[in-house]
Amino acid sequence: MLDARLYLAQRLTALIMAPLVLTHIVVIIYAVRGGLSASEILARTQGSILWLAFYGTFVVAVSVHAAIGLRVIAFEMLKIKGAALSILFWGILAALLYLGFSAVYAVTFAEAAT
Repeated sequence: MLDARLYLAQRLTALIMAPLVLTHIVVIIYAVRGGLSASEILARTQGSILWLAFYGTFVVAVSVHAAIGLRVIAFEMLKIKGAALSILFWGILAALLYLGFSAVYAVTFAEAAT
């Protein structure tokens, strides 16, 4: 039952990530073609609730998707089972969420270095 839920969760996060990835790529192309510098990009993202929501959603979807995928790899390739597999999954998920939200915070709230 857990495997079926994880499978569905991974497919759902893939559906969420697809338009986010495309939007992210379009934004990168727009920024590069527009000749924006890193400080100009940060000036546009500072304090923006829209960018916070966009990249926050992105971080959650990628973190869940990746942690489930790595859990499957650990089970199939490394033969990790039971509590160790759960601890590994939750540890990876927590690490990815922490790193991702640290980056989102830096882009939307931290002061740009001059």
